[in-house]
Amino acid sequence: MQAVLELLKRHCTPHTTDILMTHGKMIAGKALLACANVNADGDTRRLVIEAAYLHDIGVCRVDAPEIGGNGSEPYIRHGVLGREILEAEGLPLQALFCERHTGVGLTIDDIVSQNLPLPHRDMTPQSLAERIICYADLFFSKNPDRLEQEKPVEKIRKSLARFGEDKVAIFDGWLREFGG
Repeated sequence: MQAVLELLKRHCTPHTTDILMTHGKMIAGKALLACANVNADGDTRRLVIEAAYLHDIGVCRVDAPEIGGNGSEPYIRHGVLGREILEAEGLPLQALFCERHTGVGLTIDDIVSQNLPLPHRDMTPQSLAERIICYADLFFSKNPDRLEQEKPVEKIRKSLARFGEDKVAIFDGWLREFGG
């Protein structure tokens, strides 16, 4: 955990590091419950814990002053920026979590149809560990006033419904798979 903290400190402001550590703790807790419900192996559990803390590292490069983001990039790019950071740090596997955790993941069609300022490539979770992080992340905000408050399932479903019932269906499948 010390290496993760040092990595966050190297790239983020102290304020952002504090937020990401608390957010990561909440994601890790929810993700480990999901791991237990699917009998994930030890390697998957270790990767999930690390990714819980690192998946949002890209927020340090976006324009989000409320969470310490002091960059000029739009928030939607925090995933691809996080991937760049972690790849440069020699962590290509962990980098994929950054890019693949937005909502229930972004398809090329999502990116094109919504005219998102992102590379045109599939950004949906592929591995069990990636699905678990994506799922757990839906339950927690990075808003400093609500870091430790878990969102109710219905609020998540309503938020995802704005992007299509297919997104809600993915989340509902994860609820069944990971045990709510």
